[in-house]
Amino acid sequence: MNYLHYSNSYPVCQQRVLTVFQVTGGGSGHLPVFLGYVGKGLCTGVAISNVFSSPSPEQMLAATKAADGGAGVLYLYGNYSGDVMNFDMAAELADFEGITTATVLLADDVASAPPQQASRRRGVGGLFYTYKLAGAAPSSAADLQAITAVAEKVNANLRSMGVGLTPTILPAAGKPTFTLADDEMEIGIGIHGEPGVRRAKLESADAIASDLVGRIVADLALRANEEVSVLVNGLGATPLEKLYIVYRKVHAMLSEHEVSIYRPYIGEYATSLEMAG
Repeated sequence: MNYLHYSNSYPVCQQRVLTVFQVTGGGSGHLPVFLGYVGKGLCTGVAISNVFSSPSPEQMLAATKAADGGAGVLYLYGNYSGDVMNFDMAAELADFEGITTATVLLADDVASAPPQQASRRRGVGGLFYTYKLAGAAPSSAADLQAITAVAEKVNANLRSMGVGLTPTILPAAGKPTFTLADDEMEIGIGIHGEPGVRRAKLESADAIASDLVGRIVADLALRANEEVSVLVNGLGATPLEKLYIVYRKVHAMLSEHEVSIYRPYIGEYATSLEMAG
């Protein structure tokens, strides 16, 4: 496979076989999302715009056309209104070009909507799992419906929740997206600084982990003897050592529930500029 960096700042991968490929996209400021998930066994193309801004339908269409392997293109991206609108427009334009597309909206954030309105939830760090598992389909796969079903199954089994300790500053605005006192935190915050479920005095890592894991376990209805993978994701300015402290408590809580951990991932997989959390 050849990875080409075009002048309009998104990489694409092209292959001369009948293959289903994945395309994603969104605003800058979330590294390694989205650029870092382009590669073999991951996404094929990505359209990236300015910080926290949706790419245009034209950018998305260009990525779609470059990535198309002849069997259709799967769109995988977070459930945000601007991205949805522009990707839908890109899908219509792709249809005019004779390219079939399917869409899976990532919606893993339990704080953004109740279970009965799960389709309204934001897509956050769970993107990582969907890119990898949908991308793990055979490279010669030509069944867009089957690969879409894989992505949908992954999405249905993902849950996440975040906590913000410091705000992020948009370069264009030059001011924080929200304000927090030095002794405050925001539970359930969104990756762009969207309000969470509550604001409270700063708590210990164990207390924070207990709150987040308790909500996720309940939402997933996890039972004893089930198996999960755990991602402890830093939002950009949280030291790795602190993420391991959080994971220590996560591991202990899941062990108490008799839930085994297949594999943990600890680090910065979906960030929000310099936000701590």
